[in-house]
Amino acid sequence: MNYLRESLSFDQARMVVESANDGKDLHMKGIVIQGGIRNANQRVYPVNEIGRAVTTLNDQISGGYSVLGEVDHPEGLNINLDRVSHMITEMWMDGPNGYGKLKILPTPMGALVKTMLESGVKLGVSSRGSGNVKEDGSGEVSEFEIITVDVVAQPSAPGAYPTPIYEHIMNTKGGYKALLTSKEVQGNKQAQKYIAESLLNIIDRLQ
Repeated sequence: MNYLRESLSFDQARMVVESANDGKDLHMKGIVIQGGIRNANQRVYPVNEIGRAVTTLNDQISGGYSVLGEVDHPEGLNINLDRVSHMITEMWMDGPNGYGKLKILPTPMGALVKTMLESGVKLGVSSRGSGNVKEDGSGEVSEFEIITVDVVAQPSAPGAYPTPIYEHIMNTKGGYKALLTSKEVQGNKQAQKYIAESLLNIIDRLQ
């Protein structure tokens, strides 16, 4: 399974920012994952794959499971509570795309997002999940699972979505193991030097 992360700008997501009737809660809603097209990361998510993933996550939400999201691009699929800014309250399909509604929470990061939105800053979204990507050049994704949706900054220009080096390492043979090992050898300078050289070799092969 590959670690998959896909970003959409405020405009691409057709994002709508709205306040609740009481004026206290702020929500963002719009497209969180596009289906049936080749995206900026050269991946194609079949509509049926997105539909199944959206239904699964929405069933979890309806069943009382809290799906939390963070600010920016966290490392890996785990949720870091100190970075949480919102929770997903609903997901649904409309045409080929998966939509979501995000409730901004009164956390430190949530307060930051709320202030930026109320000041007119256009923030985008980034889905975070896992799946298999065909290596035949088609980029087609299968067994797709959405873990959460994060709030991200608007890129400086359309199409400015370089796939992060971290994601490449996560998806490279031996890359994930190397990252885990690097955390286990903190304090051991000789081991850290060896890990650093190994990761640099992986990065060189990606270029």
